[in-house]
Amino acid sequence: MPSGRVHEAVNLTVLGAGALAYLAQGGSPEEPRALAFALAYLAGTYLLSPDLDLAEKGVRAGRRWGVLRLLWRPYGWLFRHRGLSHTWVLGPLTRLAYLGGVVWVLAFPLGRLLAYLGVDWDLRPPSWPKEALGWGLLGYYLSQWLHLLADGIWPDHDLRQLRRPR
Repeated sequence: MPSGRVHEAVNLTVLGAGALAYLAQGGSPEEPRALAFALAYLAGTYLLSPDLDLAEKGVRAGRRWGVLRLLWRPYGWLFRHRGLSHTWVLGPLTRLAYLGGVVWVLAFPLGRLLAYLGVDWDLRPPSWPKEALGWGLLGYYLSQWLHLLADGIWPDHDLRQLRRPR
């Protein structure tokens, strides 16, 4: 299977080619939809890789989080490598849900403490167009799918597993 560097090289090559095509068509890099796509794609490539299920083993995906990689250990305990975390739809969704849960568990008590101390803490997202969220999700999922393709996991992988007799 490809190393983390190979996965990153594949993803960055595709992103670069897509960016060149987008700019050649007259697209602006400051367009919120393009920015959301690129940022989510890069986050999916570097921070939310499907290999986070191996975070306790010191893989690149976990090391990028620094000390916070400890937060990903339970994710590795929940999902075996190349199991549900390496599926086409649910795998990326599990990482987003897990990250959202971790952020909520950490931010909720901190917000309460800051409110108690009288600090106004506003976490509302910036006012981007609503379609930027869809483009961000597309960028994130595309980065995940390229990782799976490099691992040799095709879109029908989940269906073949369901049809296999037990």
